[in-house]
This record gives sequence, C-alpha cells and structure tokens, in this order.
Amino acid sequence: MELLVFGHAGARVLVFPTRRGRFFDFEDFGLVNALTDKLESGNLQLFCVDSIDAESLYSKWIPPHERVHRHLQYEKYILEEVLPFTRSKNSQPFMIALGCSFGAYHAMNIALRHPAWFGKVVALSGRYDLSSPVECFRGLFDTYYDETIYFNTPTHFLPNLHDEGTLALLRRMHFLIAIGQEDPFLDNNRALSFSLGEKQIPHDLYVWEGRAHRAEYWQQMVKVYL
Repeated sequence: MELLVFGHAGARVLVFPTRRGRFFDFEDFGLVNALTDKLESGNLQLFCVDSIDAESLYSKWIPPHERVHRHLQYEKYILEEVLPFTRSKNSQPFMIALGCSFGAYHAMNIALRHPAWFGKVVALSGRYDLSSPVECFRGLFDTYYDETIYFNTPTHFLPNLHDEGTLALLRRMHFLIAIGQEDPFLDNNRALSFSLGEKQIPHDLYVWEGRAHRAEYWQQMVKVYL
C-alpha cells in the first residue's frame, strides 16, 4: 500500500481517494495545490492513502459478504498502520478525516465507527447508504444485507446509536458535509445531517448550487472547510 504526505506540521489530515481512486488523485485533482498556503504555513499535513475499492465494495465478481469483509481489512490497515504512522511523523493530536465522492463515505464511516481517533470530518459529495440504488448508481451489495453492512452504513446505524461513551466522543467532534443541489445523493446527505442533529452531534450541512460532484468544486470546498 502506498501513500503520499504533503506538509510538515499542523493538524493531520487523513485523505481518502474517490471511488476506486489512488493515493495520488488528491494531488492530480488540484486539491493539494488549493491548500498550498495552509500546507506551507504548517497548519495542515496531508496523508493521502490508497484504496482497494475495486477489491472490496466495488468488486462485483465476489459475493457481497466477502466485499464487506475485504473492506474491513482495509479499515484495519488504516487503523493499525496508517494512523500510527501519521503520529510517528507528526505529534499534533488533532486528526481530520477528509474525502470526496466515495472517499467521503470512507471518511465518514471510519470516523463514526472509531471516533477516538478523530476531531473533525470533512465529507464532500458523499454517499452514506451503499445498499440502496439511487438514479443510475446501483446498490453495492445486490439484494444482500447483513449486520456487517448495517454497521458500515452511516445512515442506518447512526439513528440507533445509544452508547453514551461513543456519543460523547462524537459530540466533541465536528462534522462538515457539503453536497450539490443537483447531486443524486442530496437526500442521503440530508438524512445523515438529520441523524447527526438528533444525536446532538455538532455538524454543518452545506448545499452548493448545481451538481458539485467535480474537482473544480472540491478545490473551492477544501479552501473553505479545511
């Protein structure tokens, strides 16, 4: 597994790539350049990780339960290898999870499941229910559904989260969600925002004009929200 590090100090930012993306996409999409001032001033340090989406959640050729199992192996890699590595490079305790498109799902899901690691989430143009088809976007588990899928679907497990210890960790964080007015996942983002509000978890939902599921929008968003 490869990753890229940008910046020398500041809040650590775990950056997930877009659907089936690579560790260099954040730079190629112009998003590193959009953050030049914050990187050079030592406000942020980016850790851009690779993905295995093609082997996990987007692998049509293996059974759905194996797709989720492979995804959990990826999550274990992030928790046990990447996050300790970021701490070895930078002692700043504050960690941000960031992602665009499918990367927003990864950022949101891992932070909700493991809030002790994170202080903030920036999720841009995300989808938080992978089980249901929306417009031309298929459900990623066919018609299969089990407990593991439930616990990796933020809009499913969050409304039923009642553990006060976990909620206390989530309530010290800030969740920032941005989506386009014409994006097919707008309703899903609103549902997530509603659940966060019901749980009294600090968050903001920003709806941009048009279909903001493009790099030129994300370049503007990261300047504002990071």
